[in-house]
Amino acid sequence: MKHHHLYAYALLAAMTAGCATASKTPKQPVTDAAKLEEVSEKYAETITADDLSKHLHIIASDSMEGRDTGSKGQKMAAEYISNHFKQEGLAGPVKTGTNPYYQTFDLEKTQWGGGYILVGNKKFLMMQDFFVLGGSPYQQEQAADVVFAGYGIDDPKFNDYAGKDVTGKMVVVLAGEPKDANGNYIISSTDKASDWGNDYRSKRKAATDHGAKSVLIITGTNPGEFNSLTQRYKAYATRPSIGMKSTGAQANAATMFISPVAGAALLGTTTDQLFDYPTMVAKAGKPTPDKFAVARDVKVKTERLAEPLSTENVLGFIEGTDKKDEVVVVTAHYDHVGMDPSLEGDKIFNGANDDGSGTVSVLEIAQAFAKAKKDGYGPRRSMLFMTVTGEEKGLLGSEYYSENPIFPLENTVADVNIDMVGRMDYDHEKTNDSNYIYLIGDDKLSSELHEIDQRMNEKYTHLKLDYTYNDENDPNRFYYRSDHYNFAKHGIPIVFFFNGVHEDYHKPSDEVEKINFQSAQTVARLAFHTAWELANRDNRIVVDSNKK
Repeated sequence: MKHHHLYAYALLAAMTAGCATASKTPKQPVTDAAKLEEVSEKYAETITADDLSKHLHIIASDSMEGRDTGSKGQKMAAEYISNHFKQEGLAGPVKTGTNPYYQTFDLEKTQWGGGYILVGNKKFLMMQDFFVLGGSPYQQEQAADVVFAGYGIDDPKFNDYAGKDVTGKMVVVLAGEPKDANGNYIISSTDKASDWGNDYRSKRKAATDHGAKSVLIITGTNPGEFNSLTQRYKAYATRPSIGMKSTGAQANAATMFISPVAGAALLGTTTDQLFDYPTMVAKAGKPTPDKFAVARDVKVKTERLAEPLSTENVLGFIEGTDKKDEVVVVTAHYDHVGMDPSLEGDKIFNGANDDGSGTVSVLEIAQAFAKAKKDGYGPRRSMLFMTVTGEEKGLLGSEYYSENPIFPLENTVADVNIDMVGRMDYDHEKTNDSNYIYLIGDDKLSSELHEIDQRMNEKYTHLKLDYTYNDENDPNRFYYRSDHYNFAKHGIPIVFFFNGVHEDYHKPSDEVEKINFQSAQTVARLAFHTAWELANRDNRIVVDSNKK
């Protein structure tokens, strides 16, 4: 009997414990912000270094072949991510296509075909005598009207376009910018060159503003110098490029770097006479009439071959409760730069830090929110977890989503973006300090988002919040260089979590073994707490500023 009493007591205790456990799971979803705040740390703690490592050893493995946009490896990574979302109970919110977790779209893969400039019976070859930067309207052979426009400058201090009609024409200009008789640059009046000499885009814009069809920049003073100065463009131009599908319209004048020999031929002169022009300008201190008899029989062709390239953003969705029409987005890009067969040794750019680290952070944050929902503590606002494609090709996946949103942008509360975490950058390596995170953009559109980040960190993660790269004058301009920007430009508040650049950036040596998973765990938990607060607070955060 004694044993029976003990058994009955044990059974009663077990039932009581079971009831106590069950009572912790609310019968109805919790919508009280304070109560949701109370349980947040429990779910943040499900984000672990071990799980981040487990995911990243797959995402950044050699089998993924560097996850180049549109490649087999990128699609393998997409499948892994979508399977994770599905297994954790997230919904696929995409109504079109065959996979509700995929927002599939076509990019365009292009590369140069045949190209030349004919000056009478002289033929100058693309990739040898000239290189095209960006697009070109000369898909088929066309005649071109040539105009010489000095240095191609349109500035209050020096205007090469005064009195010239270049509409629809091929403008030939000199590289660099003019100096005066004392050797100072005319624009700056110092020995320092301005953007006119340092950035070809200034000359492209001037040519575009004046209606030119193309601007050809004579580069170097002899063939050897031209080859040396254009070496990196040659390497770039011989590789295929990936971008949004062309609409046929071209926003800017086509830009080409051409050799002095080709430039002189277009201007009907010799290279020696061509480079007498800077001396004339220095002597006059202003634009000087030239004595060139530009070639009249000029034809040009720069063929661009194009083919569609299918790729996909991967989306996982958790529907909110009482504020489900509002959406908080958590993003990272899962693409990288693929492989380089020309390298000796390791040819695979695994991209463990860039941005495998952000990708696996999104997977873990999604899992934490999914567990909370199963326990009755689901988010009040809906959560969209999105790993985007094509970031390395120009933020293309996030751009596509922002132009073709699954959920209305006016209902999108904020974007929490994670790119390159779990490594120390150059500065922090010197002191071996991994307890930091760069925060970028959280004050640009919403003072409340800025306050939330600081409060969540002070309460839970205790990282050093570094705003160095949030400075509008910072030359790195990281605010414009990751996927959050395609939300910010539509007026949606964003925060970008970033640990900075290191020696393995965009190299095959960006490997999993170099990730500090404890550091990545802390950053992911801060991103989680920020997203949790955004999702569960009573009022949607305000948009009360528009900083650059």
